Amino acid sequence: MEMIRKPFQGVLNIIRFNWHLYVFAIAFLTSILLITQYFENPIQIIIYTVCILIFITTIVSLLTSFYIYDLSGLYKFSWIDLQDTDKTIVNISAGFDESSAILQRKFPKSKLIVFDFYDPEKHTEISIKRARKAFLPFPNTVSVETSNLHLTNDLVDKIFVILSAHEIRNENERITFFKELRRILKPNGNIYIMEHLRDLPNFLAYNIGFFHFHSKASWLKTFHGADLHLEKEIKLTPFISTFELTKHGNTL
Repeated sequence: MEMIRKPFQGVLNIIRFNWHLYVFAIAFLTSILLITQYFENPIQIIIYTVCILIFITTIVSLLTSFYIYDLSGLYKFSWIDLQDTDKTIVNISAGFDESSAILQRKFPKSKLIVFDFYDPEKHTEISIKRARKAFLPFPNTVSVETSNLHLTNDLVDKIFVILSAHEIRNENERITFFKELRRILKPNGNIYIMEHLRDLPNFLAYNIGFFHFHSKASWLKTFHGADLHLEKEIKLTPFISTFELTKHGNTL
């Protein structure tokens, strides 16, 4: 079933798949405010200040997500080279795929291969499990391991890994995965990695949640370890980076 993006879909999905976090935050704030009456100043002021900060950071994270996923045009993929001459394209997700249908529309003449490296033993986040129940996978999606993409060498023109590579938490596994991307990529092909970064803008937006992301230095180490060359970094918003990679030493 093709996923059609609707207004507010991005931020509503975040709330839908992570509702337990917001319930916990509301319950925590309510409990704190109820016991505040048993304290006197300046303790009351400190507690109220903490509650206000928690409330503000939660609202800021939701507004930022709304901007990124619903207002910024992130899923229009306007930065993609639209030359569509019977190319082979691979799109790889980690349990929740919002991009394959869009890529299929962008490249109607190309062969689109969709992989999913989701492993319930490794990827235990409840949000991914809820997303998988809410949305059916893209038709003909193939489950793969990060160490084996089941394609021959030098086959693929473009590879997309949209907001999923960070789910590979182990550094060695991540490098192995990127070596697989390099192996199946044609000599003049491109790899596009879209990710949040563990940086100041994402800290301001998501507070401690930014620890779930990898730093730019970590990504550069991964690219180098897989012998991939960073052609450029595309910043559609201050919160999202898209890394365009080629085989090391390749000149486009």
